[in-house]
This record gives sequence, C-alpha cells and structure tokens, in this order.
Amino acid sequence: GGAVLGAYAAAGVYSMYILGIVLAVCMALLFRRVIPYFRGRRSMFIMELPVYTRPTLRGLLTHMYERGVLFLKKAGTIIFSVMIVVWFLATHPWSATAGGELVENSYVAMLGKALEPLVRPLGFDWRAVAALFFGFLAKEIVVETFGIIMGVEEEALTSAIAQIFTPVTGLAFMAFTLIYIPCVATIGVIYRETNSVKWTVFAVVYSLVLAYVVALAIVGIGHALGYP
Repeated sequence: GGAVLGAYAAAGVYSMYILGIVLAVCMALLFRRVIPYFRGRRSMFIMELPVYTRPTLRGLLTHMYERGVLFLKKAGTIIFSVMIVVWFLATHPWSATAGGELVENSYVAMLGKALEPLVRPLGFDWRAVAALFFGFLAKEIVVETFGIIMGVEEEALTSAIAQIFTPVTGLAFMAFTLIYIPCVATIGVIYRETNSVKWTVFAVVYSLVLAYVVALAIVGIGHALGYP
C-alpha cells in the first residue's frame, strides 16, 4: 500500500477490509437469488459458540504464540519453497539474471509476458502477472516475488514497486490480490468440504472473474476522475 498510495496507504489498506466485507455480503445475497442450488436452502452448518467473556492476557499471549508458530512453520516450508522456485525461474535459463535486464529472458518473464495481454486493461505488466501467479501458491509471497524479479533488497522494494504502478493501478492490484483465490491450500479445503470438483472449479473461476471485474472498475473509475 505505501509503495503506491504514499500518505494514503492506511486509508487504502482500510478500504480493502471494507471492500472484502461488502463483496462477501453482496455475493452471498446474489448467489442466493441467482444460483438454483442456494434458493430457499438453509445452511446445515452449526457452530456452537462459547459464552463471551473478557479476554485474558494469558489467553491472548497463548493465541498469539500458537498463530506465530503456525506462520513460522508455513514460512519455513511452503513460503520458502515457493520463493526458491521463483528465484530459480527468474534466474534461468542461464542467460537470465534476476533484477538485471537479462531477467526479461527468464522463465518467469516468459510466463508473465504470455499472460500479460489478459491483464493489460488493468494496467498490470508481466511482473505483476508473475507475482499474482505465484501468489496462487502462497499469497504471502506476492510482494517478495517483486523483490526477486527486480533484484532489490527489502529497503529498496517500496520504491521499486512504485515504478511499476500508479496509485490507481496499485489500488486495483491490491483489490485483485485480496479477492482472487487465496492459495492452493484453500482449494484443497474447498474440495474437502464440498466433495465436488464442480464447486471447487467454480470457486476458483468465480474469484478470478470477480477480482478482474472489481480491479477493472477501480481503474475505470480512477481514470474517469482524472487520476493516473
């Protein structure tokens, strides 16, 4: 957010939370009216909630510790593994060097450029496409993918990303990243819960289409208002 929105970064991030809530409610109502499977159907999912009490410091610290351990395990396995794959594809064939001009000849560039025409109306280039593609494996590495491709350290990453996006296209990219399917692990959970390939594919395609439409709307409205 700070890389493209500057002083309005906090407002931009907050708007993503609001956007997510609004879309969830609107799409739930739309599906209930449009998709025959959901019409008049009552959810059989029941969750027993405990009595609400004021959280204790010990409880908060325990929860923070547990979530922190889970993230570190994920960072040490999935995220690290995906980053190695991104680095390898950004530096190969051997004529490619991540961060240099020769990265244009890398496998990552080939992939990004092949898909770039699809997102050109959104103002995204091949680097943004590559970040979104690998974000499909783990959303946490979307930003790190830019760093690997552009060959910059964390301190210089903000200014490097600012060269790729305008405020409008940056906001559109944030919205796209928010909306499209979180990761392959989520797809596995969807399939396990629905036991249906059809609904799993629907969830993936629907999230991609919705992300594209919302991002396109942001770009269109932003340009109509005179923002770059």
